[in-house]
Amino acid sequence: MADSTQNGPMQGGAGGGAVQFLMANKLDTAMWISRLFTVYCSALFVLPLLGLHEAASFYQRALLANALTSALRLHQRLPHFQLSRAFLAQALLEDSCHYLLYSLIFVNSYPVTMSIFPVLLFSLLHAATYTKKVLDARSSNSLPFLRNLLEKLSANQQNILKFIACNEIFLMPATVFMLFSGQGSLLQPFIYYRFLTLRYSSRRNPYCRTLFTELRIVVEHLIMKPSCPVFVRRLCLSSISFISRLAPTVA
Repeated sequence: MADSTQNGPMQGGAGGGAVQFLMANKLDTAMWISRLFTVYCSALFVLPLLGLHEAASFYQRALLANALTSALRLHQRLPHFQLSRAFLAQALLEDSCHYLLYSLIFVNSYPVTMSIFPVLLFSLLHAATYTKKVLDARSSNSLPFLRNLLEKLSANQQNILKFIACNEIFLMPATVFMLFSGQGSLLQPFIYYRFLTLRYSSRRNPYCRTLFTELRIVVEHLIMKPSCPVFVRRLCLSSISFISRLAPTVA
């Protein structure tokens, strides 16, 4: 594959190398296209240029496209499906399985802007990474303007991942609020709690766990100030203790 990538631009022009690269990596290319479609639909939901009614349909399309991407990625990570508890346990360790569950949680719910940001940003980051590979296969100096944009996005990856983790955390109380406001189902907070415990225990992405720790440090710092009312301090300490008991054990 490396040889064909290097020789492609010489044999078929700049575009020939990119086409050969895309055809040689069909599954990755399919995920790239679905991620670009997810970014497109998410952007039209966040910025409802075609109207509010159309924005709601783009919300569902973005989550369905993300579910497709997650399913393809899960198949790539675990190609041999088995109907067993061991296979399910292994699948639940994969981030792609987490976001397949995430998409299924929100796809039929009332559209929530906060819930689309993790889907949008993850798709954008992964699509940007693969786009750089396509550009490299095309030519080492092709489309410098696009390359600069991708480099800036890559340079801010850590901040973006922290923002995603923050969204994941604050969606938990949002699902509870949606339940009491009549916009969510009874099961949604419980299923989302399961999703959040999976994200907390993630082996590949520690940002959710890191954000929980940082938020706890910030809250404890604020409530220990003399100006903080005693009842607020007690309420926050009780909440921290309750949340800590709910946190899963991480190996």
